[in-house]
This record gives sequence, structure tokens and C-alpha cells, in this order.
Amino acid sequence: MAVTHTIGRRKTSIARVFVQEGKGGITINEKDYKSYFSTTPLHYKVEQPFRLTDTFGNYDVKVNVEGGGITGQAEAIRLGISRALCEINPEWRGELKPEGLLTRDPRMVERKKFGQKKARKKFQFSKR
Repeated sequence: MAVTHTIGRRKTSIARVFVQEGKGGITINEKDYKSYFSTTPLHYKVEQPFRLTDTFGNYDVKVNVEGGGITGQAEAIRLGISRALCEINPEWRGELKPEGLLTRDPRMVERKKFGQKKARKKFQFSKR
């Protein structure tokens, strides 16, 4: 059984994803993904690549994820799983790419500038 290793990123989250054939277990940081992510939309994001390729329950996934918040982590995991499925079977690329699951979202938090309150907000201007 070959293990496919890929990396997914989103904002400041980095997910290392290991996929191999199995019974469909998804483990994130040594926990089941349903207990790691408490909300249903986040469960859906993690399952989405498997649902689109009709392979839900065919692969075991082990993930090490760090950084960011839970939504960024879920989307990083989704990208990593999608990349791994494309390595396993290149034909699935046609199903995943139109849904945007193979695109790295480049949006990051803009840095705070000196002389300003936040990244774009300024201190109040007083003419007199």
C-alpha cells in the first residue's frame, strides 16, 4: 500500500496530508475529523473531494495541520486531499478543477502599516 503525501495551505494554515487505501477514516492531529471540527459545513469541506470523485470511504487520511483558524485549516486539508487524489488518479482532475478544489487561495491578511491604526484604517484627522 503506497502512501501519497501532499501539502495544502490556506492563509496561515499548513496541512500535511497522507492518503492511502483503507476504510475511510479521516484523522486530523490524532483526532477524528468530526470531533476536531465541530460544525457540519467544515465536515463537508473535508469530505468534498471524496464526494465529487465518488471515493468516500475508500481511502484513509491522516493529517497534521497547524496554524490559522478552523476554517483555514479545513480548506487547507481540502486542498491537500484534492492534490493527493489527483496524484492517485489523474482522471479525477477534471472533476475537482471546475469546483476550484485544486486552486491555492492566495488571499492573506494585509500587514499593519506604521503611522496607521490598522492595515487601511487611519488615525482620526483633525484639521484644527
